[in-house]
Amino acid sequence: MFTKSKMKIIALMNQKGGVGKTTSTVNIGAGLNKLGKRVLLIDLDPQANLTYSLGIQGHDLRKTIYELLKGQISTSDVIVEKNGLQVIPASLDLSGAEIELSGMAGREFLLRESLTKLSDLDYVLLDCPPSLGLLTLNSLVAADEVYIPVQSEFLALQGMSKLLQTVEIVQKRLNPSLEITGIIGTRYDSRKTLNKEVVQKIQSYFGAKLFKTLIRDNVALAEAPSHGQDIFAYKSDSNGAEDYLKLCKEILKREKPTK
Repeated sequence: MFTKSKMKIIALMNQKGGVGKTTSTVNIGAGLNKLGKRVLLIDLDPQANLTYSLGIQGHDLRKTIYELLKGQISTSDVIVEKNGLQVIPASLDLSGAEIELSGMAGREFLLRESLTKLSDLDYVLLDCPPSLGLLTLNSLVAADEVYIPVQSEFLALQGMSKLLQTVEIVQKRLNPSLEITGIIGTRYDSRKTLNKEVVQKIQSYFGAKLFKTLIRDNVALAEAPSHGQDIFAYKSDSNGAEDYLKLCKEILKREKPTK
């Protein structure tokens, strides 16, 4: 039986690509780590963008989330240390997981069962693929909370109803404690009237779930992955580093006191 602990599991998801999902997963993880929290990042995207963004390759990719979900290895076997973060990497092999795992009994619970033996962690951040398939479903079943990065552009809310519907179905059938607790506004430019209008629309729809911290459009955030680094390691004095650290402080401030 799966037992909840003080460890918090957060799925970052949006079926739209290019919204800053992987960027947010990496830099929230790095920011929380910088603030003294023990963090594990899990790459569940077959494109393995989080893995490559942190410069993980070669030998480190012999054991990945793919082998873990198939039950071939244990969680302790697959964790890689990178830039002070613990990471469970992905590889292109994961692209076949949707088909290979679909015939397995309890396929929606594979990730949740894999995480039961984790300890000494404060946060587990799940970087979901830009789709609403079996891998994302596994993330939602394993998670306590969902963060949705939303780009500050005109089409930001397109497709959100399907995403919200998926979360609602998982809540009803598989994970009653799951809830959407954070909306992250990304690629924000205060000089653009359209960006302001979109943020207002997001706020009117999601209310207090929208984090007050908006992630400004910043070239350093786009450059950091090519160097295999998070934004704090790459350019600690950038707007991107300032915004993500501020966001992490807001995340910690929202925490409910432990009884």
